[in-house]
Amino acid sequence: MSDVLERDADGATFRDADWYGEEIGAVRFVDCVFVDVDMTEATTSGTTFEGCTFHNCRFNASTHHATAFVGCDFRRTSFFTARLDGCKLTGSVFADCTLRPLTVVGGAWRSVTLRGANLSGVDLSGIDLREADLSMADLSGAVLAGAHLDAATVREADLTGADLRRASVNGVDLTSAILRDTRIDLPAAVSLAETFGAVVDVAE
Repeated sequence: MSDVLERDADGATFRDADWYGEEIGAVRFVDCVFVDVDMTEATTSGTTFEGCTFHNCRFNASTHHATAFVGCDFRRTSFFTARLDGCKLTGSVFADCTLRPLTVVGGAWRSVTLRGANLSGVDLSGIDLREADLSMADLSGAVLAGAHLDAATVREADLTGADLRRASVNGVDLTSAILRDTRIDLPAAVSLAETFGAVVDVAE
């Protein structure tokens, strides 16, 4: 393992680094810049990336356990076949990134920006996506069962065939999304109906 992966870093720049298959533990990277860094098949566990920038990086087939990417900026970065297990992505921004296929197990993605992202078919069950920006995202066939979507923005998001059962959607304007064959439960249906001005009288 490279010595740089065994100690904390603050404000460092990593360019064209080869971290293929590396194992990164509970170290902390703050305000660091990663450009063209290859983390293919790398493993992180309890690692913290705070306020970091990732441009043209590769996380393909990598595994991340209880890792935090807080307030990070991802641009043209690939997570092809990556696994995120109990990770925290709060406040991070993804632009022009490859995010599928992707395995996600739990985690906090509050206030994440995934505008225009392709997440079709991705299982995001139970994820905390409160206040997330999912505008124009492709969520067709995605599984959002039990997810926390309160106050999320779904303007022009494609939810065709998506599963929203048991998801909390308080403050979500579902009328601004594309809903075709979208699976929702009674609370979401009531919220949607009330948005259109209906008075819902659920018989006891």
